[in-house]
Amino acid sequence: MTRSDRSIPALVFTAALTLALSSTSLADSPSPDSIDHAVQPYVDRDELAGAVMLIADTDNVLYRSAVGFANIEDQQAMTPDSMFWIASQSKPMTASALMMLVDEGKVDVNDPVEKYLPEFKGQMVLVEQDDQHRLLQKPVHPITVHNVLSHTSGLPFQSAIEVPTLDRLPLADRVCSYAITPLQFQPDSKYQYSNAGINTAARIIEVVTGKPFETFLQERLLQPLEMNETTFWPSESQAARIATSYKPGKGERGLEATTIGQLQYPLTDTKDRYPMPAGGLFSTANDLAKFYQMLANGGVLNGRRVLSEKAVAELTRKQTAQDLPSEYGFGFSTGGNRFGHGGAYSTNSYFDKSNGLIFIWLVQHAGFPGEGGKSQDAFRNAAINVFAK
Repeated sequence: MTRSDRSIPALVFTAALTLALSSTSLADSPSPDSIDHAVQPYVDRDELAGAVMLIADTDNVLYRSAVGFANIEDQQAMTPDSMFWIASQSKPMTASALMMLVDEGKVDVNDPVEKYLPEFKGQMVLVEQDDQHRLLQKPVHPITVHNVLSHTSGLPFQSAIEVPTLDRLPLADRVCSYAITPLQFQPDSKYQYSNAGINTAARIIEVVTGKPFETFLQERLLQPLEMNETTFWPSESQAARIATSYKPGKGERGLEATTIGQLQYPLTDTKDRYPMPAGGLFSTANDLAKFYQMLANGGVLNGRRVLSEKAVAELTRKQTAQDLPSEYGFGFSTGGNRFGHGGAYSTNSYFDKSNGLIFIWLVQHAGFPGEGGKSQDAFRNAAINVFAK
C-alpha cells in the first residue's frame, strides 16, 4: 500500500466527521416551527384565543403563521389572512399621511394648528379646578402640528362627545369639540397619549387637500403600498374574517367573547360609522408588513417612493422633549432601538433596527387571563432565536 493509499481511510473519516458535524449543526438550528411551539401553550391553557405572527426583513416575508382560533365557540381556526381591529396602530399611518404634505411643502410641523384650523384660536389651558372654580390661562404658545403628532399638546385623550364610541360623528365635528376643550397642560411640558391629537392631524389633511381623510389615505398610502385589506369599513367578506375579540372569563379564568366597545356595529356600516384616524383601521399581517417595509427602506417599496427619507427619519425619531422620559416620534413609539405601535386589543407591530427585522403580532384581546400577556414575548424571543443575524 502506498502512502497515497494509506491516506484514503483518513480522508473518508474526515469527510464523514464533517458531514456528521454539519448534520448535527442543522439539527440544532432553530426552525420557524419553534415559534409556533413557543406560543401554542398559551392557547392550550385558554390564556390566548389565537394569533397571527409575521416576521419580515426589508425585502421579504420570512415567516407567517397562525395558531389557535379566530372563534373559539365555533372552533374556527385562526388563519394567516385573518383580519383584526388594529386600533392605535392606525396612528403611524395617519402621521405618515400628514408627512406627505410636509414633503410637498404644504404643511410645516412647527406651524400652529390654528393656521390650518382657525377654530383652535384662543384655546386656553386649565391650570386649576375644584368644585367651586376653574382657572384658565393662555398657553405659552398655541399648540403646533408637532405637538399633536407627538402627544405633547395638552389635548385630552378624547372629548365628551366621543362617548361611548369613537366613530359616531364626522371628523370635523370631533375636532371642533377638541378646539373648545381647555388644554390639560402647557404645550411641550408633558407627554399625554391623545387620540384627539392624531385626529386633529388628520383634519389638517382634509383642510389642506380638500379631500376626506379616508380618501387621501387610500389614494396616497394604502393603494401605492397595495394594502388592499386595510380599511375603516370591512366588507361583508372581510368582516367574516375578523377574529373574535376575547376578554378574561369570570374569576380571570378562561376566555369570554366580547365586542369592540369603542366602535359601533355593524362594522360594515358606511353610513353611520365615520373614520377614526387615531384608531379605527382594520388590517392583516401582510398589509402591515408592507407598511413597515416601506419605512425600513427609507420611504420606498417595490421601487416606488411614498415618503422622503427625511420624513421617515422625523416620524421615527424621538420628538418628545429630551427631559421627558416618554420616547415618541410622530405617530410612532420610538424607544428601544425600534419604532412601531401597539393597539388597544393587544396587537403590536414594529421594526427592530438592531436585528433588521419587522415583527407583526396580531391578536384580539381586551386583556388576558393567567400568563396570556406573556405570549407576545414568547413570540418575539422565539423569532429572534430563529431569524436574528
